Amino acid sequence: MSDIPNPRRKPKPEVATLDGRRLKPSTLMMGYGYDPVLSEGALKPPIFLTSTFVFESAEAGKRHFEGITGKRAGGSEGLVYSRFNGPNQEILEDRLGVWDGAEDALVFSSGMTAICTLMMAYCGQGDVIVHSGPLYAASEGFVAKVLSRFGVGYVDFPAGATRGELDAVLERAKAKAAETGGRVAMIYLESPGNPTNALVDIEAVRAARDAALDPDETPIAIDNTFLGPLWQSPLRHGADIVVYSLTKYAGGHSDLVAGGISGARRWMYPVRGLRNTMGGICDPNTAWMLLRSLETLEIRMQRATRNAVRICDFLKDHPKVESVGFLGLLREGRQKDIYDRHCTGPGSTFSLFIKGGEAESFRFLDALKVAKLAVSLGGTETLASHPAAMTHLSVPDERKAQLGITDNLVRISIGIEDADDLIADFGQALAAV
Repeated sequence: MSDIPNPRRKPKPEVATLDGRRLKPSTLMMGYGYDPVLSEGALKPPIFLTSTFVFESAEAGKRHFEGITGKRAGGSEGLVYSRFNGPNQEILEDRLGVWDGAEDALVFSSGMTAICTLMMAYCGQGDVIVHSGPLYAASEGFVAKVLSRFGVGYVDFPAGATRGELDAVLERAKAKAAETGGRVAMIYLESPGNPTNALVDIEAVRAARDAALDPDETPIAIDNTFLGPLWQSPLRHGADIVVYSLTKYAGGHSDLVAGGISGARRWMYPVRGLRNTMGGICDPNTAWMLLRSLETLEIRMQRATRNAVRICDFLKDHPKVESVGFLGLLREGRQKDIYDRHCTGPGSTFSLFIKGGEAESFRFLDALKVAKLAVSLGGTETLASHPAAMTHLSVPDERKAQLGITDNLVRISIGIEDADDLIADFGQALAAV
């Protein structure tokens, strides 16, 4: 390892602990992975706008490329080229791993870049992906419309499936893979599902996978965007890889697009190699902005969730509301059981089912004054959209009906505005229906 100062190097171990006590993620976000001494004493990491990095010696350059190309295990020991790594990105990856309790993490130019790279890294011709439903429309479309062109099949199951149902799904997947000479390459989950908020039993999926497949060959990956990393920690419940649209809560200000995955180093290794080839790493400025955002992640998510609890309590009894798909309103049944075991909070994104159909939903959306009519979620501002006509428009009607994505479903992401103002806004908008 080189002795040349490198601003991306992790701090000494004592920075992450105090009197033998591991510091909490909210504390570590203020400095973990960065030493100001190595950057002229700058309190915050500078933005490193460079395409390439100077090697301290030819031997060091060779050693770094051996790691980048996979000729030597462990990856690069230093900075090489901005398609592979960079100071801002590596500090961000260190901190993302802290939140998930993960050994390693990777960041990407968008959430879909992360998802696509992950799936391509593990799936080959004849292989089968098993996935929950619903998924974000682009995720489901990538599996069904793109990977299928390269001989990758899929088997899906509804969120909330029981252990017995999962066992049957995996048997079907194994049979399908056997027919095409492949294997069950990945189990891909999204929980809560977009846009219905349906939860997947990660522990049951893990048990079914371990009974039917080789756990060292078939990873369980999960999109944790809606609740993570504050309200759900999937690695603790059996997932191997956690996926994020960092655009959402991690970024939190609706001013950037990025994605990330985290997990054990062995699961990250093939994904890192494909990212190095394809160049999907996020840029230094975006990484720097995410470092800023992670410092306030906990307080933003806590405030937004408190708002959502109050607002959903108002909406659930409104005469023009059919129902509210909010995790904080679960009272019994399988979804409540999964929530109690997997989640520490309900989040702030939910489904509002308005009495009527598309016309009534559009009247509600068009009447909003404080909340903004826009897709995405997890920002400081409240957003509302119509999944069936917007984010999930490309999903076939039959599939939307199967997944519960109806014309009267409005997806709402609560921000950090004053809760009383938001309640007033939703009240007057419902009056227009």
